[in-house]
Amino acid sequence: MLAFLSQIRAAIVSWWSEFTLQTKLMAAATLVVSLIMSGLTFWAVNTIQEDARLNDTRFGRDLGLLLAANVTPLIDEENRTELARFSHRFYSSTSSIRYMLYADAEGNIFFGIPFSESEVQNSLTIRRKIHLPDNYAENTDVPMVRQHMTPDGEVTDVFVPLVAGGVHKGVLAIGTNPNPTVVTSSHLTRDVTIAVFVSIWVMVILGAVFNALTITKPIKELLFGVKNISSGNFKQRVDLPLGGELGELIASFNEMAEKLERYEEQNIEELTAEKAKLETLVSTIADGAVLLDMDMQIVLVNPTARCLFGWEGKAVEGGNLLRLLPSPVQAEITRPLYQIARGELREGAEFRIALKEPLDRTVRILLTTVLDLSRENVKGIAMTVQDITREAELNEAKSQFISNVSHELRTPLFNIKSFIETLHEYGEDLSVAEQREFLETANRETDRLTRLVNDVLDLSRLESFKLYNFEAVDLAQPIEQTLRTYRLNARDKGIELIQEIEPELPSVLGHYDLLLQVFTNLVGNALKFTETGGKVAIRAYLLLNDGSSGSNQAKPFLHPPTDTNAIAEPCLTDPETDFQQVRIEVTDTGIG
Repeated sequence: MLAFLSQIRAAIVSWWSEFTLQTKLMAAATLVVSLIMSGLTFWAVNTIQEDARLNDTRFGRDLGLLLAANVTPLIDEENRTELARFSHRFYSSTSSIRYMLYADAEGNIFFGIPFSESEVQNSLTIRRKIHLPDNYAENTDVPMVRQHMTPDGEVTDVFVPLVAGGVHKGVLAIGTNPNPTVVTSSHLTRDVTIAVFVSIWVMVILGAVFNALTITKPIKELLFGVKNISSGNFKQRVDLPLGGELGELIASFNEMAEKLERYEEQNIEELTAEKAKLETLVSTIADGAVLLDMDMQIVLVNPTARCLFGWEGKAVEGGNLLRLLPSPVQAEITRPLYQIARGELREGAEFRIALKEPLDRTVRILLTTVLDLSRENVKGIAMTVQDITREAELNEAKSQFISNVSHELRTPLFNIKSFIETLHEYGEDLSVAEQREFLETANRETDRLTRLVNDVLDLSRLESFKLYNFEAVDLAQPIEQTLRTYRLNARDKGIELIQEIEPELPSVLGHYDLLLQVFTNLVGNALKFTETGGKVAIRAYLLLNDGSSGSNQAKPFLHPPTDTNAIAEPCLTDPETDFQQVRIEVTDTGIG
């Protein structure tokens, strides 16, 4: 039994816990109000009922006194016939009297209505005695009243002492029926109390239902619509046929939703147009451009960036940039990208990366932060990719050119210095012809140095890949000038310079200064790496071109004598290699 009661209690608690606090407060308030109203109703009706009972008691007393005043003389005279006749007449004329009993001084009943005399006085039966109240007094003329319940309802008993000449003759007991109004009011008290209690709950329930149908439901619909609007669903509408202020509120909500929907469509159109303009503008940029969000997702990319990273034909928008980049780029910019996203690198970053795929090229990558209107919060990252392959090649060519020029400038300066020092130190020992020859050589080297400096200043020729103006050159002239320049140097080192030029050697198409630079480098290196007592020879002769149609072509060719260390044949296969020294068997000797 206890388990069953516990289950019922748990079920009630669970059911009650499902209600909201507002519902619980409303139920408690309704219960309190219903109890108060029912109590007030019960008190009011019960007060009316008590007043009616008091009136019944007064009526019974008055009726008993009236009857006693009429029957006391008859009892004193022992005129029971007249007593019976009068009592019957009085009983018949008063409908509220239920019974009338007459008892003597000892309390023995000797006459009663509706009891017959034979029923009251029957020798074969026990004599009946009246049961008087405990507070009944014989020596008073004040009736005693009591009430008791019978199967037929409540009965008011009135006991009137019968006193004649100061002598107690007996007692008159009258039973009166209750006032129908009192009986009705008794039931009415119960019914009205229950009706008030139930009606309050019924009204509250009906009010709650009405509230749910007319107020709560529209409010929930409006709340649902507001949530959808806040989430971006501007197509949400509330369709409820209500009037009044609530209907106006619903109409205003629908109007607001329509305006927001139109604004959204306009904004989408404007954003689409602006995005198209931006994409068109970005696509015209010569450099590669990639726009990223804070999650490293690609928002926008132009064709140049697609070409540089090999993304042609791929839908890379929305993809993770770090998964799509080539490995060298990914290794370089991953950490800076996350630093920029966290706001640790607000000034951006720059990288120079060599790519092998999809093409062999060099790129410069610039990372820039995209800030909001307040210029405080990072909203994205802009990556600019520049193809600097040509720039790198030009820089390399410039470096090579400067290296070549610096190498070439040292030779005429050294020659000029050598001849000037010789004239300064041994001028008195030299003949006039030798002095003039030294001065002419120094002058020619000075002119050559001037031309080299002009070539250095004219960098546009290198950057624009302009071709030199070639003309017919007699090889004997640059060869003779070269040997004349190194004659003193060779004499100091004890090296013999040999010139072997084939007679009637035709002119060649070339640039005089460039040929002079070539011969100067060859002879200078030969002198540098040839031991004392050696020989350096320049031979110019016709070289038959077996691959042609029998035509001959004149080419300068440096051929060392057989008794001097020469350049090995495998090392002559790459004459374009810059400033390369060839190591031979004997250390620190040989020809460059």
